[in-house]
Amino acid sequence: MDQDQNAPLREDVRLLGEELGSVLRGQAGEALFDTVETIRQVAVESRGQGEMPVGKLRELLDPLDDETLLEVARAFSQFLNLANIAELRHRERLRRQHERFPGDPDTDRGLRQVLEELKKSNVAPEQVRQVLADLSVELVLTAHPTEVTRRTLIRKYDQMADLLTGLDRPDCTPEEAERLRRLLREQMLSAWCTDEIRRERPTPVDEAKWGFATIEQSLWQAIPQGMREIEDELALAGIEPLPADWVPIRFASWMGGDRDGNPNVTAKVTRRVLNLARWMAADLYLRDVENLLADLSMHRASEELLAHTGPSHEPYRLLLRAVRDRLRNTRELMEARVNGAAEPKGEVYTSSDELYEPLSLIDRSLREVGLAAIAGGQLKDTLRRLNGFGITLLKLDIRQESTRHATAIDAVTRFLDLGSYAEWGEKVKQKFLLEELESRRPLINGAFYQSEFCTDEVREVLDTCKVIAEQGSEGLGAYVISMARTSSDVLAVMLLQKIAGVREPMRVVPLFETLDDLNNAFDTMHALLEIPFYRERVKAGQEVMIGYSDSAKDAGFLGAAWAQFRAQEALTRIFKEHGIPLTLFHGRGGSISRGGSPTRMALMSQPPGSVAGRIRVTEQGEMIRFKYGRPSVAAYNLEQYIAATLEATLLPPAEPRPEWRAEMDRLTQASVGAYREVVRDDPALVSYLRTVTPETELSRLALGSRPARRKPGGGVETLRAIPWVFAWTQMRLMLPAWLGTGAALETGLENAPDTLRTMSEQWPFFQTVVDMLEMVLAKSDTRVALWYEERLTDDPELQRLGVELRSRLDRTVAALSELTGRESLLDNNPVMRWSIRVRDPYTDPLHLLQAELMARLRTREEDPVLESALMVTIAGIAAGMRNTG
Repeated sequence: MDQDQNAPLREDVRLLGEELGSVLRGQAGEALFDTVETIRQVAVESRGQGEMPVGKLRELLDPLDDETLLEVARAFSQFLNLANIAELRHRERLRRQHERFPGDPDTDRGLRQVLEELKKSNVAPEQVRQVLADLSVELVLTAHPTEVTRRTLIRKYDQMADLLTGLDRPDCTPEEAERLRRLLREQMLSAWCTDEIRRERPTPVDEAKWGFATIEQSLWQAIPQGMREIEDELALAGIEPLPADWVPIRFASWMGGDRDGNPNVTAKVTRRVLNLARWMAADLYLRDVENLLADLSMHRASEELLAHTGPSHEPYRLLLRAVRDRLRNTRELMEARVNGAAEPKGEVYTSSDELYEPLSLIDRSLREVGLAAIAGGQLKDTLRRLNGFGITLLKLDIRQESTRHATAIDAVTRFLDLGSYAEWGEKVKQKFLLEELESRRPLINGAFYQSEFCTDEVREVLDTCKVIAEQGSEGLGAYVISMARTSSDVLAVMLLQKIAGVREPMRVVPLFETLDDLNNAFDTMHALLEIPFYRERVKAGQEVMIGYSDSAKDAGFLGAAWAQFRAQEALTRIFKEHGIPLTLFHGRGGSISRGGSPTRMALMSQPPGSVAGRIRVTEQGEMIRFKYGRPSVAAYNLEQYIAATLEATLLPPAEPRPEWRAEMDRLTQASVGAYREVVRDDPALVSYLRTVTPETELSRLALGSRPARRKPGGGVETLRAIPWVFAWTQMRLMLPAWLGTGAALETGLENAPDTLRTMSEQWPFFQTVVDMLEMVLAKSDTRVALWYEERLTDDPELQRLGVELRSRLDRTVAALSELTGRESLLDNNPVMRWSIRVRDPYTDPLHLLQAELMARLRTREEDPVLESALMVTIAGIAAGMRNTG
């Protein structure tokens, strides 16, 4: 990106920094401002000289009392959040100008470029249109706790971004600019005077409401806005128009449905979340219909519509009033259910088709009487929203761990004196499950629920299935089985739904997430497809979820990536042989070690044929805000998914060469061995994690409703993938994203350097591995990591491990440099490099503060001021690193 393009971003950063300085002076006094500014200048100067200013910063920080440390932490944390606002705003600016960052992996190929590439490749427009017509992209919003910023502050930051947009207008007068800067200063002052830290852990319902807010404030506008832009691009490319209400994007959620290891998500919670979603959907559609009532005052109408309304001077309003009344009834019903009140009477909407019918009738009438331009306005937007969100707003997935289902079935078999299901072999389990699935008689009656076998744990599983039965299929998505390992794991969930009387069963989706599970995914699904009953049940399509987080924690980044690739290849092949459409559900996170990467890069690195016009992806934590928090940014990211899915379907990458496969097998063998040598075999690793990183302190931060560990105590295996990644990121060692990969690259460069370089140049899968590794290594910093170690431990064993880890990191950087031929990381990505460099002088003091605060807190029982300061450093570093979990 040239200097002219970068200048507005630098100007916004400067402006926001100036305004923050004014707020600091006014609220905290000149003394604190001078302290913060001195620390900042030392960090900037030292970083400019390529040094980590440990000594100088320590001299500045050591004399500060606890209250001052808190205010200093808040100042640097605020600036990092402001830098994120400026960067997000700059991306909006460049998109509006139809400019791109050359060589920036964060910027994907747009739909226009994909359509041009398809034309060059002689793909017929008719074929493009057909693929688009059948395209299915489902984005699953999850409540994984990596979004550390409070919603209150997010709103203020959004308002600041809007004010920057106003200042950026070419016709902005000096008077308007001064007014906007005053408003900006007011928002900044308001943010400064707001507590950055959540003091109470959110409930699953709170998390769901946060997801609903993202839809209300951004995605509700982004869907019609994005679809209009896509429609324009297709017309420009000469593609025949698709149906006016065409929307290939759908939304689902895990918020309030993901009960894997989260005792706070119960059947009662799931029911409440589903009703709240219906309430929100009715409220949003009601706003749309009110606007349509104001606009559709014309009298010309088709005979079809008049047959419904009778003679009228305002037939559209007559019909819309009935729609409005029914939406009000629906909203009131859902409100009563949420509050446990008596349910009001009145006709309500129970399906999307019921709402779609009158709206599409109005659409047909307007077009028939020559008012197509009006039909193409707000009405078209509403119809598209209805296709994207339905009347349930989101489809809620249910996720539960496989052993919970096995325990429930075991309770049933013991109640019926059939023996212990848990002790049966796999073939016996399958036989029993299939017989019961095909049987017409009920398996249990009310007596079971009163028996000793129906424990609270078993009752909760069955109650969840009862919620599925009472809610119907429209508001529900997939039933995901975590830690799925056998065919019986899938059949058990099917039987549990039958026991609960589910008429339209949720599709059952096995999640393969450890290295062994991924390697055995083919055998598990092959065994299921050998069963005629099962094959018949899934003939319309099967969904399989690929886990990125736990597989990487189990085997390291490279080993997990190759296992994921091979599992998808095998699954694609077997479902193609059976003629059953396969949708792969990618359980990605924001960080590299949890599958995070730019959209096009992620999809084009998948095995050829595995996308096939259908994709399902989780959007987690802070990535929801970064990608979908503002309508224009959300519209852009939705376009990216459509463009990338289209490209991966019609222009898939070539099959990897046999020598590349063989080399990947060798590389991953070296990588997994080196990773597990540290994570599994080094007895100091767990102690190092809990002593030198803020892993223990993270539990103090009220991030999400789910516990950080699957069970109390234990080692790394009990720690969830998110805090595992989060802790290493906070102290800049980034271990989960690179450990083992350096050893693999060294092996490859020693034994087959030409093959390795060819892979990095010609194979999208390996290109993605290299590019993502380079980005995460650019964010790592051994000097920062060393300061944590020096301040927090004098244990020789931990120091020995620290030396070893930093040495491995340095060797990984050296091996990557040898492979790419670039002397410095991100030489090919100036935007990302600038983004990291501009943040370093602000994250450096926070890192040093964090280590100091951890040391002080570990010698005191309780100290609210220090605890608050520590939480602020965690939030600030998270803002600076952008993809913490």
